[in-house]
Amino acid sequence: MKKKSVIYLLIILGVFAIGYVLFFKKDKTKTASVQDTKGKSSMLTAEAIVVTPTEFDNVLSLSGTIDADEKLEVRSEVSGRVDKIYFNEGQRISQGQVLVKIDDIELQAQLKQAQTSNQLTSENERRAKLLLAKGAISQEEYDIASAAFKTSQAQIQLIQAQISKTIIRAPFSGSIGLRNISPGTIISSTTLITNLVKDNRVKVTFSVPEKYASQLKTNSRVEFTVSNNARTFEANIYAIEPEVALATRTMTVRAYAQNPEGKLIVGSYANVLLPLNDSVNAISIPTEAIVPVQDGKNVFVFANGKAKQVAVETGNRTEKDIVVLSGLKSGDTVLTTGVLSLKDGSEVKVTLKK
Repeated sequence: MKKKSVIYLLIILGVFAIGYVLFFKKDKTKTASVQDTKGKSSMLTAEAIVVTPTEFDNVLSLSGTIDADEKLEVRSEVSGRVDKIYFNEGQRISQGQVLVKIDDIELQAQLKQAQTSNQLTSENERRAKLLLAKGAISQEEYDIASAAFKTSQAQIQLIQAQISKTIIRAPFSGSIGLRNISPGTIISSTTLITNLVKDNRVKVTFSVPEKYASQLKTNSRVEFTVSNNARTFEANIYAIEPEVALATRTMTVRAYAQNPEGKLIVGSYANVLLPLNDSVNAISIPTEAIVPVQDGKNVFVFANGKAKQVAVETGNRTEKDIVVLSGLKSGDTVLTTGVLSLKDGSEVKVTLKK
């Protein structure tokens, strides 16, 4: 009886041992599977390209400003009351066109007075000349009469000049701005009447780094774009500043661009493309591969199963691509997607783009 009990006990223990082994083996397999799944899910995926150098036309991209060919703050040289205004705001103005007439009634009265005085001094000078010829008066007396006549003539010319200044004319053709006066306004030389801008031809002003100064030439062509127009415009360099600005180490350049349709707005930003003499071998990558950082720009290169952060120097860009001048070499695999989620040394699964 005791022998049977021992056999039953051994059988029960054996069943428990087999169940224990099977349970914990399954649990370990499940744990390993979960860990493997987690490991796979933590690995980032990205698309990449293998880069090769390509020859590009060396073009320098610069920031510029559209300036008026000529611009003027219209003011009066004399003080007085505005009698009439002959322009409308925003109107095209021709050279010599009358813009404003200032009341000149007092000056006209002064002119009549001076003309009357001039008639008297003229007659006195004539009589003195006859008397001098007869020896009736001295040379000094004649000189006094002659000086009085010349003074009255000068007074007339002075008043006439002041009267002419009461008519304000446009010194050149262009677009008139908003007016700051009304008929009846009392104005002086400090009063801004309006602005006049000559914009059928504009100036494009931009600055070039001094290392490219030797390649600047007058009459050379540049292209530029503006934010309010998709068209690419052309301009010809006509003037170059003869010295380098110490603060920026750049030279200021100006170019003329025709603007018959008025598409180029004075004061707007211009992106200037300055062609340089030599072409350059460089690498072009999609713009989305660039990661802006505080000190410049970085890209991620795929090496040994991990993402490696590399600093690059960039040049010109198009709508889709950007030229990398340094930091990459031929054969590098550059990651082009998911770069904002990557860190230096991150494991990544790469799919090469064709």
